[in-house]
Amino acid sequence: QVQLAESGGGLVRPGGSLRLSCAASGFTLDYYVIGWFRQAPGKEREAVLCIDSSSDRTTYYVDSVKGRFTISRDGATKKVYLEMNSLKPGDTAIYYCATGLFCSAYQGEYDVWGQGTQVTVSS
Repeated sequence: QVQLAESGGGLVRPGGSLRLSCAASGFTLDYYVIGWFRQAPGKEREAVLCIDSSSDRTTYYVDSVKGRFTISRDGATKKVYLEMNSLKPGDTAIYYCATGLFCSAYQGEYDVWGQGTQVTVSS
């Protein structure tokens, strides 16, 4: 069964860092993309960034995270990581990972989703 599971969320102070993990099971990461999305309270879910496993190319969809968020993958452990630095209160959201064939900001391009992990940035 193809599944994704996020972990690593929590409460962090502004300026702090968190590393989220997305663990894949039932498929290999080598042929798919992994996108990270987030949904802030009262807002729609938005694409944040995506990594294409075939090229290791990262596509950013939110300008405000450039220079602060990086995505990486470990094919051996079948995990994708989202490293978040210099966190701001505006980054507070539920973060989801999802997999598909192509990186896209459109959620419909992703076939399998994790359950989400809460990130709260507050003093």
